[in-house]
Order: sequence, then structure tokens, then C-alpha cells
Amino acid sequence: MEMRFSFIKCRIFFPLAGLFLIFSGCATVPYTGRSQLSLVEDSEVLQMSVASYREVLSQSEVIRNTDDAAILNRVGRRIAAAAEEFMRDEGMGEVTNDFNWEFNLINDDEVINAWCMPGGKIAFYTGILPYCEDESGVAVVMGHEVAHALARHGAERLSQNLLIQLGSTALSLSLEEEPEMTQSLAYIAFGLGSQIGFILPYSRTHEYEADQIGLILTARAGYDPRNAIEFWERMKAQGDNSELEFLSTHPVAEDRIKEIKEMMPEALKYYNKYNQAHP
Repeated sequence: MEMRFSFIKCRIFFPLAGLFLIFSGCATVPYTGRSQLSLVEDSEVLQMSVASYREVLSQSEVIRNTDDAAILNRVGRRIAAAAEEFMRDEGMGEVTNDFNWEFNLINDDEVINAWCMPGGKIAFYTGILPYCEDESGVAVVMGHEVAHALARHGAERLSQNLLIQLGSTALSLSLEEEPEMTQSLAYIAFGLGSQIGFILPYSRTHEYEADQIGLILTARAGYDPRNAIEFWERMKAQGDNSELEFLSTHPVAEDRIKEIKEMMPEALKYYNKYNQAHP
């Protein structure tokens, strides 16, 4: 199914304090070609991402040298390689030039969540592993989360939040004048809302883009993308469980699963190509 988006290019009018501010900051999402709001330099986003990631890890019990940790790292390396190749094929290889991939498993069975921050900073919580079931399930979640990073969804959400909270104030100034608020906005934008008491769901557009790109990454890494259907069916079955943080940021509905099925033929082309190259 062709789902290339066509939106009004990046002249965005937003009412703030009774005035209309015009912003021309713009970036392009790989594969879909959608134009997105971009008010923050990539270097600033990466700096905030690294700081946030280090803070999360410092407050968590990171698991190393176990079978689950080994699976996470193995899947992560394959998805990362597929992501870099994908971006080069899209003519956007520079996006991952500054990525420094990290894959960490956090010991917390009560947290059913996983995320990828800008720069390839990835965390899985042990609570989500039973829903993944196996290595292929981990690849489905990993591909989806990495897709959010490749599509700069975190930076886009941060730009939107800064626009609402700070108006035209430059991020560099806000970091100096309002460091705690700016850090909180970054946590929300990067999907770490539980750290400050609430989680901002990804938009419908972001989820569909991450589904599309994530299926392709999963397939290009040599994992059967059809496992995504089973994973999201398991998530949908838990939809009435308010404790699933993953469903707070990645809501599942029947029409979403239907559209993933419609995306599958395109993803299977990459999976079949991988199998032909790796008999």
C-alpha cells in the first residue's frame, strides 16, 4: 500500500498570545517524504538525548551478560545496520552519521516499555520481553522504535512543545534560563514521560510512519515482518491494562493492525531479498 504523505510544506502558522508566529524551520521524514516542524538543531537534540539517556541509566539496574541482554544487543546491531543502509538508500545517510548506537536492558518487570531516543540510544525494560516472546518479537519492537528516531519524531515533538511553551525563545536560551522545564519537555518528546509523571502519546501520523519504516527495518535486518501482526495483536489484547506504558505512547486499534497488514507486501519484498542474499 502506498502511504506517502503530502502535507503543506513547512510554513506553519501557530497562534500564541494572540499573535500568529510564522516559522519556516523544516525537515523531511525519510520514505514518506512528509515535511515536519524542525526548530531545534540536530546537535542540540543529540546533546539532550545523551544527557537524558545517561540519567535514565544512572537511575536504573542495567542487565548485562545474560541471554536476554545478548539477544537485545544482537537484534540491535542488525537493526542498526539495516537503519544505516536504509537511510543511505533514501539519500539521507547523514542523519545516522552522528548516531552512537547503544542497547541496554533495564531490569524492571513492572515497566512494559521500550524506546529509542535520538542518536540511537535504546532501552528495553524486562517487562516487555514476554510480549515480544522471542528474538523476532524484539526485532519488531526495535525496528519500530528506531524508526521513530530516524524520522526525527522526538525532535519534531520537542519543537512542537517548545513552540507551545516558549514561543520564539531559542532553545539555547531556554536551556540556560529554564533548564528544568526544557529537560522535562525533552523527556516527553523522547517518550520518557513516566519519569515526570505522564506520557504524551505519539500522533497517528508518527505511529503510521514508524510502522511503515519499522517493518522495512525489521525485514532488511532479516527478521520476518509478519511477526509484527502477532505482536500488535498481543498488545491490543492488553489494551484495557492501564499499566502498560507502551500502550500509553503506542495506542493500538483494529484499523492500525489492518493497515500494518496492508503494509506487509512491501516489507516482505525486503525480507525475501535478505533471504536470497543469505541462503
